[in-house]
Amino acid sequence: MKRKDNGTVEEVLFGFLKELEAFEYAMESLDHIWNVLFPSENGKWHHLRVVNYKEAYVFIDITGDLKPIELKKPNSINELPDYRFPDLNGWSNLVHEARNWLKLVAKDWISANKRVRVEYPLDYRKGIVPHALIRATFADYFRFDLEVGPEKKQKIIELVESLYLRRSENTELESLTANEYFNYCKIAYIAAKREDEEVDETLSGRELYRMFADGRDDGLLEIDGDSQQEFADWIDGKHPKKGMGGHPWEIKRGGNTTHITLAVYRPPYSQRNRFIIELCGEAWTRFAETLKMLYAIHEAGLPITITNPESVRKRLLAQDNVGVIPSYDSYHRANQYFPAKQDVFEVLHYKDLGRYKRRITPFITWEPLPILRPM
Repeated sequence: MKRKDNGTVEEVLFGFLKELEAFEYAMESLDHIWNVLFPSENGKWHHLRVVNYKEAYVFIDITGDLKPIELKKPNSINELPDYRFPDLNGWSNLVHEARNWLKLVAKDWISANKRVRVEYPLDYRKGIVPHALIRATFADYFRFDLEVGPEKKQKIIELVESLYLRRSENTELESLTANEYFNYCKIAYIAAKREDEEVDETLSGRELYRMFADGRDDGLLEIDGDSQQEFADWIDGKHPKKGMGGHPWEIKRGGNTTHITLAVYRPPYSQRNRFIIELCGEAWTRFAETLKMLYAIHEAGLPITITNPESVRKRLLAQDNVGVIPSYDSYHRANQYFPAKQDVFEVLHYKDLGRYKRRITPFITWEPLPILRPM
């Protein structure tokens, strides 16, 4: 494939690889990784990632829409199975500009990297900002505290601060039946009823579970609802009705990160004959529902706990952080790419800050950009 100005596509791409190998790379497992951040002639910034494993090099256009390609020596270009018909001319143009940038980096890598830090668009960067600032600025961002209400909010905070939700006498049961579990579900459904839902309070917990749960109950609906022994055998995988691969604890349906679970499991160490019942619904769109369930079950005098109680308190008081993610990244699961110690449960794009960018930007702690330098 010929180009008038820069040679064939193969010459441009493999010429770039030869030059790139003179620069330092990062390592992840056995992969060698180069991150090249550079501006094009029209002022647009790009992030090109090249990943090398053995004789294969994968080119990824992080900030653009070019489909990834794989280069293998000697001089072969392959489309990746999930990315058909790559734009090789587009890749040739992008890499040509990256090669020009490598020349600048080779000449003065400190000045080149300083320019990256000054000019690289904030829309493409990743960082964290205090949740408290977002809450004080926007009336409707992640305001699950308002949906929960001040009385329930304060009670839940007290449960966390007193370590109530950590003590076995408050969170464990000596015995349990399926119908008793379904009663937990009924309390939860009534407490967290949304405006778009109808929850018939005359129905049994079992009937409501059939209506709202995932539907893949692994045989839970088929065992004797009043038998402690059958439930214990089912939990321990000994009951003939026990299935595999279902979602019996998904009491309110949602996506793979937006459902609510009310899980039952054995204590991990001692007291293996007991049961723990734990709520989990950490997506910001379901968090208020989950906390209403927790409050109602506690008020009913039943043992209950919730996943990561300390984070519940932080989120209610806005003592956690909100992740700022690059505009090309999806919101889906994005909070999981931040270290746990950063306490990031919700994310937004920098552009979401709108007219408040000037106010909030000084409070954002940006993740360091990669440095490119010659070996």
